[in-house]
Amino acid sequence: MRSSPLPRMSRRGRVTVGVLLGVFLLLTLLGWGVQAWTDWLWFQEVDYTEVFSGVLVTRILLFVAVGLAMALLVAGNMWLAYRLRPLLRPNSPEQVTLERYRSVLAPRIGAWLAAIGVVVGLFAGLSAQTRWGQWMLFRNSQNFGVRDPEFNIDVGFYVFQFPFLRYLLGVGFTAVVLAVIGSLAVHYIFGGVRLQGVGDRMTNAARAHLTTLVAVFVLLKAVAYVLDRRAMLLEFNEGVDLYGAGYADINALLPAKEILAYISIVVAVAIIVFSNAVMRNLVWPGISLALLGISAVAIGGIYPWAVQTFEVRPSVRDKEALYIERSIQATRDAFGLTESKVSPYSASNLRPPENLATDTTVVPNVRLLDPQLVSETYTLAQQVRSFYDFGEKLDIDRYQIGGKTQDVVVGMREINYLKLTDQQSNWINRHTIYTHGYGMVSAPANRVVCGGQPYFVSGFLGDQRQEGCSSAAEQIVAEQPRIYYGEQMDDADYAIVGQTDPERHVEFDRPTGEGGEQTYTYTGAGGVDIGSFGRRLLYSIKEQEPNFVLSGAVNDNSKLLYVRNPRDRVEKVAPFLTLDGDPYPAVIGGRIQWIVDGYTTAATYPYAHQVNLQEETADELTGLGTFELARENINYIRNSVKATVDAYDGTVKLYQMDDKDPVLKAWNKAFGGDLVIPKSEIPADLAAHFRYPADLFKVQRNLLARFHVTNPGEFFTGQDFWEVPNAPDAPDSGKRQPPYYLLTQFPEQEAPRFQLTSAVTPAGRQNLAALISGSYVDGQPRLEVLELPDQTAVSGPVQVHQNMTNNATIRQQLNLLTSNQAQVQYGNLLSLPFGNGMLYVEPVYVKSNQQNAYPLLQRVLISYGDGGQYVALANSLEEGVKDLVRQAKEANTGTPPPPPPGDNTNPPPSPPPGDNTPSLTPELTAAATKVQTAIAEVKAAQTSGDFERYGRALKALDDAMNEFQAAQRAATPAAGPTPTGSPAGGTPTAPPPTAPPSPGS
Repeated sequence: MRSSPLPRMSRRGRVTVGVLLGVFLLLTLLGWGVQAWTDWLWFQEVDYTEVFSGVLVTRILLFVAVGLAMALLVAGNMWLAYRLRPLLRPNSPEQVTLERYRSVLAPRIGAWLAAIGVVVGLFAGLSAQTRWGQWMLFRNSQNFGVRDPEFNIDVGFYVFQFPFLRYLLGVGFTAVVLAVIGSLAVHYIFGGVRLQGVGDRMTNAARAHLTTLVAVFVLLKAVAYVLDRRAMLLEFNEGVDLYGAGYADINALLPAKEILAYISIVVAVAIIVFSNAVMRNLVWPGISLALLGISAVAIGGIYPWAVQTFEVRPSVRDKEALYIERSIQATRDAFGLTESKVSPYSASNLRPPENLATDTTVVPNVRLLDPQLVSETYTLAQQVRSFYDFGEKLDIDRYQIGGKTQDVVVGMREINYLKLTDQQSNWINRHTIYTHGYGMVSAPANRVVCGGQPYFVSGFLGDQRQEGCSSAAEQIVAEQPRIYYGEQMDDADYAIVGQTDPERHVEFDRPTGEGGEQTYTYTGAGGVDIGSFGRRLLYSIKEQEPNFVLSGAVNDNSKLLYVRNPRDRVEKVAPFLTLDGDPYPAVIGGRIQWIVDGYTTAATYPYAHQVNLQEETADELTGLGTFELARENINYIRNSVKATVDAYDGTVKLYQMDDKDPVLKAWNKAFGGDLVIPKSEIPADLAAHFRYPADLFKVQRNLLARFHVTNPGEFFTGQDFWEVPNAPDAPDSGKRQPPYYLLTQFPEQEAPRFQLTSAVTPAGRQNLAALISGSYVDGQPRLEVLELPDQTAVSGPVQVHQNMTNNATIRQQLNLLTSNQAQVQYGNLLSLPFGNGMLYVEPVYVKSNQQNAYPLLQRVLISYGDGGQYVALANSLEEGVKDLVRQAKEANTGTPPPPPPGDNTNPPPSPPPGDNTPSLTPELTAAATKVQTAIAEVKAAQTSGDFERYGRALKALDDAMNEFQAAQRAATPAAGPTPTGSPAGGTPTAPPPTAPPSPGS
């Protein structure tokens, strides 16, 4: 009995479906078209159209090529299955049921197969177009000049060719599997494969077709085994916690893969021959496939497991020594560790040397300003308007100030659109009035004034300059201070600039000294012209904002500035780069330029250790002013590009930093050969502001913690491994201490360098193991390690911080700085080698809990040696080092060391009557009165909320306390022993009239 055909859709239903499908396609194509068009206009603005066209054309070609190939393979095999259908089918209930489907498919079989091909090709093409980077590298591959230690093949094969070959193999497997499934379905529907009825279950034609596809699959498996042999050099070796093939892999699994490749070829031939020419059934092909599976388990699984278990594990150290050595060497090459210089540093001197107080290379350059803590200070002291912001962390650079190169803390006064009021946030104000920030603010990192504030040398706006807190003579001048491109801007913060009437300026520029406002009109070359109606309509669709068309603020001279974050801008121009998480500004040629470090990376360098970029670069500052990197697994990295973004007009330039990097050469070739500016053409004034990139340094530092050990036996035991300590003031947070930029001179360095430094400790311990620094010498990166002896007793950062803050005398002074209305915050703990010992410096800030308060640097913690014996808490670094030297001299003569200068704690009780108790003199009475007056002024300053006054009051209190103590010493009889714990001078002191108050009390 013939089944009735499937019901047909009504005409109205077909029209409805067609309209809905048409609207969907129209909106989809419109969205793609608008995005592509606006991207072209943006790339045209930045003059990198070759990147846009190169990526777009490559993606289209991959989409078409892979999609078309997949569609033809799948649909073509299904068509072949239809053509091979039997003309006569045995009568059975199964065939009667299938007749219903045949009657629907057969009249329009071509359309059905074309639809299936389109769907398969669409998904395959969409997947393929994401591989544009792999294809570009494959097509423009370079030689590394380094060969892998097992197959003697250039590393370039693994980096450039292997990833795309593996992808093509995956496409082949997918195509064959889909072809088998589709062909089997067609054969079944049209009777070539039957489950019921008399005779064979499969026609000869169907058997030949399907077995050929299975044979092709097995042949692809043979190719996979060959590629797997290369992939073994990239896989993880659990036995030694390293990457690359180990003993069992090379001696058991590697030959097994080769044997399995030959077996696969034999099985493929057997499937075709026995199923079609000899036996003409599926018994022997099935047996062949089963034997291949058994061989894969036995030869490729059980045998290598046996070798690993019974031969390698009993003597892992000896068996894996060669392969550990391979991994060490490959990792050091791949991550640029090979050229690192390791120098021994005994750090045997535990007593402050006398020249510490007169040093002119290290001590004067010690950075006291913490870029994270003083960000609030910059914002509140230099903000000018509430919508300006300096971000959560400032940046460190170096400039010539007063004829001397100094560390400088720099911040950009940017627009923070989140801080605009509701009235200011309407579309006109947000996008046409508040368009830019103004000025770079900077202060020497080693100098504080006015009660703990930075000594600003740039960034002031008229009446914002404070007497004694800044310098008009020592200015870092930017001829164009306006900031249209900055870190505070996201994708929604586009700006529309340009006016019809040049005399009518509407952009808010900056406040004037008289309380007014100055306006401005953008005159830069950057921005996309949106003067025409078509352009305005285009961007109205893109931003889904009708004001582009309706608002009178958009006129014939208007330009649109978007993608204004420097990091996003470089990422769009160079999508093949991994960008550092900490861009920084610099004044170059009178203009503010953002400098962004770009890395070329790879994940297929043979035997190199693989790391996750996000995990390796995370520390205490991640997400607090530095961008978190993506979770990308890599085993090769180079700082190959230094990119700049002009803060005014958005001009992007890519400078070649590593002229030997094969990966950058391949990308440059892929985009026409002139994508990056050669290293030889980098301007000298720009190169002077290059700094060792932070994220690269973190990766190298973390790897050096293990791979500084180059002896395979020692590496296996892991006894000399290091680790990065946690943040010293928050050791339980689990967050690593960030590296810090310093202008300083380490042992064996000819002169002070601007370098990124970090301390490391032995694994599982807290004492200091080494100091690692990264810098540029003659334009070349230099990674250096000062390694301390294994038996060193010198404390590490966490121990030093605990020793200093738990010192009884210092703890009392710190308690005086802390109250219910104020809190102590600790800055960078700097570890500095000096005088064959270790000098530690940690600034101490005090922040009131009052509204609009910001941290003020009030004291400096300083220690020398092991971090416990010689400690000082001083008003300044100069006082601190002098006090350490004085303590060393006292210890050398047997006299107990005095407390640090500025000690405002209550002194010990007066000795019993009859001892050398100070007599009450007029000088002592006058000094006590000054102390009381200073205490009253501190309280009054805290109540007023004037932090400049508060800083001056604290300084006056310190001076009064020092005068009081001097009067005590003058009034104390000389006879009698010196009690332990007496302050500087060695004489006991009578208590002052009243203890000094805590800040905020």
